[in-house]
Amino acid sequence: MPIPGFLWGNDVNSTTRAALPKDMTAIAISEPGGPDVLVPTTLPVPVPGDGEVLICVAAAGVNRPDVLQRMGKYPPPPGAPDTPGLEVSGTIAAVGDNVDPALVGQRVCALVAGGGYAEYALAPAAQCLPVPETYDIIEAAALPETLFTVWTNLFERAYVTEGEMVLIHGGTSGIGTMAVALCKLFGVTSIVTCGSDDKCAAALQWGAAHAINYRNTDYVEEVARITGGAGCNAVLDMVGGDYLPRNLKCLAPDGRHVSIAVLGGPKADIFIPEIMSKRLTITGSTLRPRSVEFKGLVAEELKRVVWPFVESGELRPAMDMRFPLAEANKAHARMDAGEHFGKIVLVV
Repeated sequence: MPIPGFLWGNDVNSTTRAALPKDMTAIAISEPGGPDVLVPTTLPVPVPGDGEVLICVAAAGVNRPDVLQRMGKYPPPPGAPDTPGLEVSGTIAAVGDNVDPALVGQRVCALVAGGGYAEYALAPAAQCLPVPETYDIIEAAALPETLFTVWTNLFERAYVTEGEMVLIHGGTSGIGTMAVALCKLFGVTSIVTCGSDDKCAAALQWGAAHAINYRNTDYVEEVARITGGAGCNAVLDMVGGDYLPRNLKCLAPDGRHVSIAVLGGPKADIFIPEIMSKRLTITGSTLRPRSVEFKGLVAEELKRVVWPFVESGELRPAMDMRFPLAEANKAHARMDAGEHFGKIVLVV
């Protein structure tokens, strides 16, 4: 008899089932703390439920929320695995009920609510995107988290369009490099901030129109200079804190400000009349706790609008370093050091 909840294509014999191991290696957080609290452990291979697929993981992206979770500052949402990891790529090994069995064997990348740092991971089928045969399966692991985040915030909440200009903080981060790449594809001019001249040079080479070293230049004054005093149409901000009132000064009338993180602090003092006089919009979102239904709708939109650029090879993530899964602690140490450009990935 097949295992309840599993569909194995057209073959449910014991030989097929035996191809999947009972246990897998995953990365556990032994206690809140620094990178060394990330330790390999053995866990049961999870069983896909209704609407889910089991992915044999080729690689997992490393993201800032993983670091916050490791530090005990960003617990997983209810029902999500304690294992960190919000995006994976690999091959579908099994499917749950109400999922097309023909998906078994397909190369995909997927957005997950947790559990990505492992040899096998569950993902809602609705949150999977097909990886073309010509696309590097390791690079594909670096797409979902930043792509979903940038698209929903910069292109939906801030509704930027061709011909507009945006300010992107953290220009060499995974989010920043994805934002620059999408802006370039859709005719949006990007201004980024970076923490060194070398990073500014790298951002310009990646495709940013302008790069500002925030350590030695007032980015508010520089945005005014670049735009001839007109301001930019939108700001994508992951800093928060005292950046918010300064960001508002960078915005043109009818500008839109989107907050996606608060690395610089969760509170800010703002001058409300400036919002009123310039008709500004202040918004923001968090992706991880959103429903599968919402993320599935985003995935469908990405398939329709963005995925042709993936299939053609025009959209690729900026890749930093690759680490073996067992060296997740070293990957986090690199992210903590802030020296990376683009995405760090764990290879299984």
